[in-house]
Amino acid sequence: MGLKVFNTLSRSVEPFVPLNPAGKKVGIYCCGPTVHDFAHIGNFRTFVFADIVRRHLTFRGFDVRHVMNITDVEDKIIRRVNESGKSLAEFTGEFEQAFFADLEALGCQMPHDQPHATAFIGPIIKLIKKLESTGLAYKANDGSVYFSIEKYREAGNKYGQLLNIN
Repeated sequence: MGLKVFNTLSRSVEPFVPLNPAGKKVGIYCCGPTVHDFAHIGNFRTFVFADIVRRHLTFRGFDVRHVMNITDVEDKIIRRVNESGKSLAEFTGEFEQAFFADLEALGCQMPHDQPHATAFIGPIIKLIKKLESTGLAYKANDGSVYFSIEKYREAGNKYGQLLNIN
């Protein structure tokens, strides 16, 4: 019996099929921690689950590449950095180091890559501007930018299906 997964797009349980069924390579992307505080057991549920799936796929003969992002800049982090008097890197570095120590203590395998949000600020801003120019995002009165699910659907797209959009 093969692995079955819940597909949130179709809202049904389906057999797991890799993107390239002929290949044995599988990518796992796991949204990692927002490093503004110590992680708690509820946070770790996601990471333990990703580790179990990774181990199962590896056992089944797949070559698994696991990527987990690190959100090291956002409103709550900036607020806490300003309160602490530390630099952004110093503040987030402490919580990131503690997170990975805890992940190791739980016996989880480390992700192959851990890209940081701060390393992609330029491309993120470019994407936001592109979404705004196409009407798929809008700026609120407070300056925040939001994705417009309504405009996305009006353009004939199905929400949740963001793959391969240029």
